[in-house]
Amino acid sequence: MVACVDTQALREPTLLILTAIADAPRHGYAIAQEVEKISEGGMKIRTGTLYGALERLLDQGLIAVHEEEVVDGRRRRSYAPAPQGCEVLAAEAARIARTAQKATRRLGLGAKAAPGPAGFAAGTVTA
Repeated sequence: MVACVDTQALREPTLLILTAIADAPRHGYAIAQEVEKISEGGMKIRTGTLYGALERLLDQGLIAVHEEEVVDGRRRRSYAPAPQGCEVLAAEAARIARTAQKATRRLGLGAKAAPGPAGFAAGTVTA
């Protein structure tokens, strides 16, 4: 049975795992490396946490085992997003983009300006 998934706000590890496998199937270690790369070093997933999350995502029908092989006597699986996982990731990416757009407007940054250090618009912070 596939569990119901709340698409309102994915937890960050789930978002990053789905993003890590969105363009190509990956095995666990490669997923962990890709998550760290995508998050610019902000998130390092420990092995136990990663495999627990992968099992949960499998149970929820968001990912699927793409390939399973035995390497040096150990089972090695690669994972890919399931169709529902692609839908959930696309919906979450759109939600985040809308939120970022609203934040940018409220900060008065517009499309041309980029945030400066510490998230403030360049030139607006005084000492």
